[in-house]
Amino acid sequence: MSTSEIASTPVTTSSACRDVAVVGAGLVGLAAALAFSEAGLDVVLIGAESPPPAPESLDSRIYAVSPGSADWLAGLGAWDRMPADRLQAVHAMEIFGDRPGAPLCFDALETGVAELAWIVESGTLSAALWARLQALGRVDVRIPARPTSLHIDERDARLGFDDGAPVTARLVVAADGARSWVRQVAGFSTRSRAYPQRAVVANFRCARQHGAVARQWFREDGILALLPLPGDHVSIVWSATESVAEELMALPLPELAARVEAASHGALGALECVTPPAAFPLRALTADRSVMPRLALVGDAAHNVHPLAGQGVNLGFRDVRELAAVLAARGAQRDCGVLPLLRRYERARGEDVRSMIAVTDTLQRLFSSRLPGANRFRNIGLQLTARLPIIRRALAQHALT
Repeated sequence: MSTSEIASTPVTTSSACRDVAVVGAGLVGLAAALAFSEAGLDVVLIGAESPPPAPESLDSRIYAVSPGSADWLAGLGAWDRMPADRLQAVHAMEIFGDRPGAPLCFDALETGVAELAWIVESGTLSAALWARLQALGRVDVRIPARPTSLHIDERDARLGFDDGAPVTARLVVAADGARSWVRQVAGFSTRSRAYPQRAVVANFRCARQHGAVARQWFREDGILALLPLPGDHVSIVWSATESVAEELMALPLPELAARVEAASHGALGALECVTPPAAFPLRALTADRSVMPRLALVGDAAHNVHPLAGQGVNLGFRDVRELAAVLAARGAQRDCGVLPLLRRYERARGEDVRSMIAVTDTLQRLFSSRLPGANRFRNIGLQLTARLPIIRRALAQHALT
C-alpha cells in the first residue's frame, strides 16, 4: 500500500507523535481510548461529537453485555459509574422455534456463573465511559473533529483536518463504526451481505414479572427477542422482514404492544409501549484484513454481525481487549504500529470473529428459509440441542467471555 493510495497531498506533521490515535467516540472507541491509556500508551481520541449525558428515561438502544466484558469494563473503572438501578442481570434464556415444542434453555447456575449477561442501555454505558475518561485526564480528546486525510509512511500515520492541527501517531485505530471512514480511505477490502430485515426496537412495561429471563422466538416473519430491563420493563429487538418492519413502525403504540404480545404468546402478559419504536437496517460485513501497517480495525469497523446472538458490542470489546494486551506486551518493540506486532492481534481475533459471523449468518439463513422441510429441520436442531447439556454449556461459555 503506497502513500499515494491514502493521501494525494502531503500532510504537515504535528509537533508531537502519539502512540495511538483512536478514531470514533462510540462505545468501542471510548473503551479503546481508556484501555490503551491504562496500558501506558499516549492516546488521542478523535470523535465527531461528545457522548450525550446519561438519559433520564429508558433508552431504546440496549446491549447485552457479557460477564467477561462487564469484568473488563469494571477493570477500566467504567462499570461502577453506571447506576445500579439501570442495570439488569440475565439469569436465564429461553429460545423458541417456529413450531410447538420445548424451548432451548440456558441457565446461569447450570453454566456456573452468576449471570449470563447484563442488559445495559447504550446511553448509560456511553456516559459512564465518557465520565471515566474525563476523570482520568490522561487522554487527549479532539471532539468535535472529523479527519479529512490520512497519510502513512514508515515512521507514523498522520490524520489531517480542515479546521485544526493534524494528529500524528504510531498507530491509528479505527473505531468509527460500520461505515468507517478510516477503513474506506485506507483501502481495506470488505465482504458484505444485506439482510432483507430491519431490527425494530422499543421498550415496554409488562404485566407479568420477567424473572430476569431473556426470551427469543424464531418466527417465519423474523426473530423476536424480549430482553429484561430493570423493574417491570422489557426491551424488544424484532429482526423483521422489510414488510413486517414497515407495518410495525406504522402501528399506533397500543397496537404495536398488542402485536408484540401476540408474537410472544403472552409470555409476559399485557404490554404497554413506553418508548416509540426505531428501526435499523441489518447487514453482515467483514473486512478481509483487520490490520495494515500503522492501522488496526476494531468493532463494527472490522465486522458487523446479525443481532440475533446479541454479541456485536462484545466482539468489539474483545477486539480492544486483545489489541491493548498485544500493545502492552510489545516489550523491546516500542513502536506500536509495525505490522508484525499488529498481526498478533489479527491472528488472535480471527477464530472468535469468524465463528460468530458463521453462527449468526447460518441461523439467520436457516430460519428465514422457505425451502420445503426447512422448518422441520431447524426445529429438530433446537430440540436436540436442548436435550444435550454439554452442547448448551459450550454455546453459553462462548457468549460469556
